[in-house]
This record gives sequence, structure tokens and C-alpha cells, in this order.
Amino acid sequence: MNAHSTPRRRWFWPLAALALVILALAAWLLLRPSDEAPAAANNGANAAAPAEGEQPRPALTVTVTKPQRESLPIRLQANGNIAAWQEASVGAEVNGLRLSTVNVNVGDQVRKGQVLAEFVRETTQADTLQARASLMQAEASYQNAKADADRARAIENTGALSKSQVAQYLTQEKVALAQWEAAKAALGATEVRLGNTRVLAPDDGVISARGATVGAVVAAGQELFRLVRQGRLEWRGEVTPSEVDRIRIGQTVAVTAATGREVQGKVRAIAPSADPQTRNILVFVDLPRHAELKANTFAHGSFDLGQSEALTVPSQSVVVRDGSNYVFAIDDQSRASQLKVRTGRRVGERVEILEGLKEDASVAVQGAGFLNEGDLVKVVQ
Repeated sequence: MNAHSTPRRRWFWPLAALALVILALAAWLLLRPSDEAPAAANNGANAAAPAEGEQPRPALTVTVTKPQRESLPIRLQANGNIAAWQEASVGAEVNGLRLSTVNVNVGDQVRKGQVLAEFVRETTQADTLQARASLMQAEASYQNAKADADRARAIENTGALSKSQVAQYLTQEKVALAQWEAAKAALGATEVRLGNTRVLAPDDGVISARGATVGAVVAAGQELFRLVRQGRLEWRGEVTPSEVDRIRIGQTVAVTAATGREVQGKVRAIAPSADPQTRNILVFVDLPRHAELKANTFAHGSFDLGQSEALTVPSQSVVVRDGSNYVFAIDDQSRASQLKVRTGRRVGERVEILEGLKEDASVAVQGAGFLNEGDLVKVVQ
């Protein structure tokens, strides 16, 4: 046993020493600092940094302009509704008759006196014939009574008739005359009733509503049609009490309908009192006839109040950020400065600047929306 253990001991320690050397060499290879990484890092830093004396590059190319003094129109903006100038209510003037025909519809143009609808006429025609017969009978009775009264007057002073008999004949003449006049009136009433079986347009205009239905039995006074008189529309703009003093009768107003169509109107009247709910005052503006203008629709109006001088810039120069308006002034070193401004009127491609910009400033136009404070830019014409 001792003979076999001796060789094993002789080889164990050299092998253990060799393993330790191998482990130490592996640890040194893994943990030694790399000489190439710092060199690469230094090379990258040198590439990113600008060379000594090199100029910084512009961030953006822009065009610039100077603010201009222009004469801009002064306009008062208001909202309101388009309404009929006047609406006529066309109703039934007969009672208990049936509608036989309806000749018009909503939107139809009608002329004064045009037949809009008709009622059944047979009953009224019969009443008219009866009234005419009663008139003829009353006329005959009057003529007979008149003849008797004329004879009585002729012999009144002869004593052939007593005074009471003469008075009786004269009274019968008056009664017969009254009955004749009453018959005339009755015939006239039936003829009016017969005429009212035809519903006529009271004026030129456009049918805006229709309640008439063929076969319906309507009561007197019931509305059958609604008519926009003469087809005239008006815009009823709402202005505040502080603004109404700037408006004059006959003033020009540009009214923009809901369709986008703009028409020119004129102020016809101003309400004498304010609305108790809104506290606004109505301004009545006559509008020209146009197919795109519809009653009871919303419209926007602009009152022309003259002109005044203003400092303006192109609309491209004004940048909206965080709810505020800004322009970018470019200095002599081509650096952009962000200036907060207060804008006013907008006419075409020009915007009025009320505050925040000097007249001699150079303002960025194209590319202004991409600039930030302090950006270096390249200015081109």
C-alpha cells in the first residue's frame, strides 16, 4: 500500500501547480485594460467636436421681411339668424267646408291673388241661389208696397182714405224697403262666402309652411299656409350696447350664410331695446334674394366701419404656441429671437400686430414655424 501511494504523491503537486498557473493566466487575460477602446473613444470625440476656427452651421433656411404700414378696414363682427322680413298667415275664412284641392307646396313662388287651395263649393253655391231668390222676392214686395204708398199719397188730401190708412201704406213701403235691403245684404254675404272657398295669396312671396290637406274639414281661422312676403329675408345680428353706437342706418354689412356664401346687405333698422335674456340689441339688415339664403338659419355678419392704419406682417410669420402668438425676429448675426405679440385684424394674407414688434425688425416668414429661441439661420431672398 505504501508502495502505490508514493508515486501518486509525486505527481499530485506538479499538476496542482500547473492548474493554478493556468487559472492565473486566464484571470489576467480577462481583467487586463484594453488599449484600443480609449483610442477609439478619443477618435470619436475628435470627430464630433468642430475643428478649431470652424463656423457653426445654420439650423434652418428662412426668408425675412420687414413689417409694413397698411390701411386696413375696420369691421365689427356679430352673429345672428336669417329670418323672413314679414310672414303672412293664410287661413280659412269659411267654416265646416272640405278642402277639395291644394295647388301649392312649400318653397313655391306665388303671385298676389293666386289660388292656393279650394274648398267644396256646392253648399255655398246653393246658399247663394237661395239668397238671390229671396232678394228677388223682397224686391217685388217692395215694388208692390211702393205702388200702394204712391196711390195713398196721391189721394191723401181728398179724404178718400183716412189718415191711419195712409200711414199704414207708407209704413208697409218702408218695411218692404228694409226687407229688400236685408235680402241684398244676405246675398252679398253668401257671395263673399262663396268667394272664400278659393284661398288666395295676399301678396307675392314664397310658401314657407303648409298645413292644408286635401279632404280635411277645417274651421274658420285655421292656418293653411305661411307666406314669406315678397320673398324678402333679413339678417338679425346681435350686438352689445357698447357696439351699437358705431352702427348707422344704411350701413353696409357683409353677411356670410351657413353655406359659406357671402352677400352684401344694408342696415334697415336697429331695435330700440335690448333682449332681456342676452342683453344684446338686434340690428335688422336687409338681404338680397339668393337661393342659398334660408330663413331660420345661422349667419355671421361683418359691419364696415371705415379704415385705419395698422402695422402688419405676413400670416406665415405668426406662430401659435401654447395659446399665444409669436414672431421670430432675425438679428444681424442671423440669430432668431422669439417675440410674443398681440394680433388684431386679419385681411387676406396680412395680420395686424398691435404689440410686441418694432417696425424696423426683420421677421422670419417661410420656415418660421420650425424655429426656436436662439436658432442660427440662413437668410435667403
